[in-house]
Amino acid sequence: MKKLPLVVKILIGFVLGTALGLVLSECCAPETAKKILPWIAPFGDVLVAMLKMVVYPIILFSLIVGAASLPLKSSGKVGGSVLLWYTATSLFATVFGVAMAYLLNPSMEKAAEVASGNLSAVASMGGNGAGASLASFIIGLFQNPFSALANGQFLPIIVFAIFFGICARWIIDHGEERPEVAQAVKIAIHICEGFQHVSFRMIQCVVEYFPYGVFALSVVNFAQNGTLLFGPYMKITVCVAVCVLAMIFVIYPLAIFLFCRENPYKVLAKFRQPILTAFVTRSSAATLPVSFMAADEAGIDRKLSSFSLPMGATVNMDGVCVHLPVFVILAANMFGHQLSVVQIGTLCLSIMFASVGAGGIPGGSVFLLFMVLEAMGLPANEVTMIVALCLGINPILDMFETCCNVTGDNVCTYIVAKRSGLLNSSKAQS
Repeated sequence: MKKLPLVVKILIGFVLGTALGLVLSECCAPETAKKILPWIAPFGDVLVAMLKMVVYPIILFSLIVGAASLPLKSSGKVGGSVLLWYTATSLFATVFGVAMAYLLNPSMEKAAEVASGNLSAVASMGGNGAGASLASFIIGLFQNPFSALANGQFLPIIVFAIFFGICARWIIDHGEERPEVAQAVKIAIHICEGFQHVSFRMIQCVVEYFPYGVFALSVVNFAQNGTLLFGPYMKITVCVAVCVLAMIFVIYPLAIFLFCRENPYKVLAKFRQPILTAFVTRSSAATLPVSFMAADEAGIDRKLSSFSLPMGATVNMDGVCVHLPVFVILAANMFGHQLSVVQIGTLCLSIMFASVGAGGIPGGSVFLLFMVLEAMGLPANEVTMIVALCLGINPILDMFETCCNVTGDNVCTYIVAKRSGLLNSSKAQS
């Protein structure tokens, strides 16, 4: 078992858990299932608890380090262009993901009825009107960061981390005024980077437990809901795959054609190796060396790619932005919530900012799903069920998602290089 890839072990846990859950649901008396499930459920609950434990530090430190690495002074126009492209594509991917999720409607009415019957009643997500909701949302972004951490409020943590990182970058860039202060800030950022690496290591440990937690969660979900869950799984998989493939083969090529006036599919072909690597490894960070080689072969100046590609692996997560709305709309459909325009806007902003914390690691979007669902007002029991559904098929979805992330990194880098005169024409045409 130790020699098997983690993704294979997770799929084995999912299949075995699904099989056992269906046996308990279809072949055993309800009394028998009620006696067995309490012994299995805690192993799945532990996985959910560990995910919630590590998601706060990983988002906080990733955003601080990422924002502090922005070259506000030295990069000038080119650096600003890269960041503008990443922001624009993330925002577009989020809106596109929400629109496609509504269009493809990832739910089943019977599954929603079953889920509603098994979970306790919840408060309405509507709020006290659009104006009050918007005002409360804006005010709520600015809070005591320690209070936000203690209470698990993600959006204030994100705002604080980005603000902190940008201010730290400003002090570092103006270090000639007070060099001792700039040096102290550099040390503080290095400490945050150390915490970030420790958080990544914690995630690696948690990920090793995934197969067992997925097994337990699958047993409980299918024992309670039976075969009715197959419909949502199929619709979720199709919905995410369609959204991601549309981004890769329609949206990105359209951007290349409009801004570079080249055959977009020839440009995409230059980056086929990192795209395929991303599909296999499910990690934007692990794909970076391959992306560098592809960028060199495409004629992109290394001065640009050495900044743009690592930054993209950290902050540009278009696949996450497309992926997460599917589960939010699934939750709204399953539990009978009607999202207002303000809540959809909140959803888009939450996903766009939260995607920065995905960290370029396999399965990073799972850790962000908690934030997005809680930001939409779902209670803990509903959040747990949706995350459990996500975990069951996340290895498959994550392959498509990471492809989209890496494609976006390379396409944005190519477009900026082309428009900034940092592209070797002879290599680009080869």
